[in-house]
Order: sequence, then C-alpha cells, then structure tokens
Amino acid sequence: MNETMVCVVGNVATQVVYREPSSGPSARFRLAATSRYWDREKNAWTDGHTNFFTVWANRQLAMNVAASLTVGDPVLVQGRLKVRTEVRDGTPRTWADIDAVAIGHDLTRGTAAFRRTGRPEPVTTLPHSPAAPPDSRSTSAGQPAAAAPAPPEPTWETPLPPEAAQEQHRPDCAPLAVT
Repeated sequence: MNETMVCVVGNVATQVVYREPSSGPSARFRLAATSRYWDREKNAWTDGHTNFFTVWANRQLAMNVAASLTVGDPVLVQGRLKVRTEVRDGTPRTWADIDAVAIGHDLTRGTAAFRRTGRPEPVTTLPHSPAAPPDSRSTSAGQPAAAAPAPPEPTWETPLPPEAAQEQHRPDCAPLAVT
C-alpha cells in the first residue's frame, strides 16, 4: 500500500489530549507549521502561511507524548498524512491529519533531556492455562518479585589493553616523516 509519509517541523499548538480506550492509549494535539521567508522590501524575515495538522499518536508513543509535550514546544513529527474532506452545512471542509510514527523536540531551537521508558515484557502463554510455567517473577507467597535492575549503559569508549597502550607511547620509536 502506498502511503504519503511526511516530516513536519512546527510548534505544539494545543494541549495534548490523552485517552486510554480499550484499544490502547491514544493522544492527539494540533501542530502549527509556519513558513518563513526573507522579505527584500522590508529587509527582514516574514511569516508566511500557517498550516495546522492534527497529530495522532498511539500506544507507547501516545504515553510519551502526553508526558513530554506542552503547548509551544518546537517539534518534528514524522508519519502518514491523511487528508479528510467533509461537507458541513453545505460548506466543504478539509482536515489534514498525521498518524505519527515518530515525534521529537526540535533541537535547533533548544535542548532536551532524554529518559528511556520501561518496556513491558511480552506474554508468551496464558497465565491460566495448565501448560503455563509458574511465574518466575513472583515469590512463593504469590507476591510479585522486585523488578530486575536496568541494564548498565553501554561503554562507548573501550580502553586500550596495557600492551597496546605501552606500545603506543614507546620513546624509542620516532614518528614517521611524510615527504
């Protein structure tokens, strides 16, 4: 299926509306994207037309949006563009929605502090089925056990082994001359 994927840069224009229906968490907000151009006559930047989009987020993205975005935040939204048209009171109306795949703060206009959220463990068997193994996350009294500690952050810089570090700083080796 061909879908129109877009990436829109703009500002959060309305408060995030968060709901938890039986189908899973959902959030929506309005995004305002205003073009700017250099006006040679005024010798200044001028605002152009403002486009408004309703951004829809589902599941984990919806929960993160509700916890992270406020009105006025500069954001980037990537997702599927859906244009709806409807006739109300004899007047045709058009709406542009974005079914979001990714949403983030625009770091060209500020800073953000990222925090990972916990991921729920997938359920592989039904808890009441006779073939289900006992829950290893609960104690003998039926109380849930303490959550496992979060894995440590990866070490991106690996130190050189002692032999390589000594060889790298050998005083008897002269640097190579480039001719």
